[in-house]
Amino acid sequence: MSQAAHGGRTGGARTRGSRLGAVSVDGDAERRLLLTSFFARVARLLPAFAEAKLAGRRVCFIPTATIPERFTLHLRAERRALRRLGLELDELELSAATPAETAEAMGAADILFVSGGNTFFLAQELRRTGADRLIAAHIAAGRIYIGASAGSMVLAPRLDYVAHMDSPSAAPALRGDFAGLGITEFGVVPHAGNVPFRRATRRIVETYGERMVLLPISNREAVAVTGARVRMLRA
Repeated sequence: MSQAAHGGRTGGARTRGSRLGAVSVDGDAERRLLLTSFFARVARLLPAFAEAKLAGRRVCFIPTATIPERFTLHLRAERRALRRLGLELDELELSAATPAETAEAMGAADILFVSGGNTFFLAQELRRTGADRLIAAHIAAGRIYIGASAGSMVLAPRLDYVAHMDSPSAAPALRGDFAGLGITEFGVVPHAGNVPFRRATRRIVETYGERMVLLPISNREAVAVTGARVRMLRA
């Protein structure tokens, strides 16, 4: 794991000119991010992380990253895990929603949940719909953001490293501009050590480990960010 800080602290988060996010997340903002590979495997970490009663709180569940993918069974497991915690789900498929519907759904959410899938397609749709700015505003307001795989990676400063795992061809509108939201100062590397991603995650660390801060996590681990504090958790 190159440059990964277990339980360490990082500097404040800003978008640093990212074209994805026009709304900056100030360094003093109380970021509350739970970044996972496969949320259903670590769902039991959420109550302690939230430090509040979850029952009845609203989750805006965004499955958009799965559109180019054949494998979508993880969505069912993630929805089930959230509901078992007493959360109320509102589904928002960004590529099919109007700007007004997107703003209303995300604005009403206590928690944003962004699923796994193709990270580049997700970035493309966030940029196209303006949901990138809504995510940044949600986080700046101190509300919880949960990412699963692509939903975790898209917060990084840049997404070039993701090409070892996801195909950029799924997002032609990006035109090679692989800026991330820049909410985190690091890039999550999900599914580390898990089939079928062992080789891809190893190549990411070998290729990009000296260029950027990487935090590899397995399907049973998560990165918890509270303000400037970054912790590695295991379920």
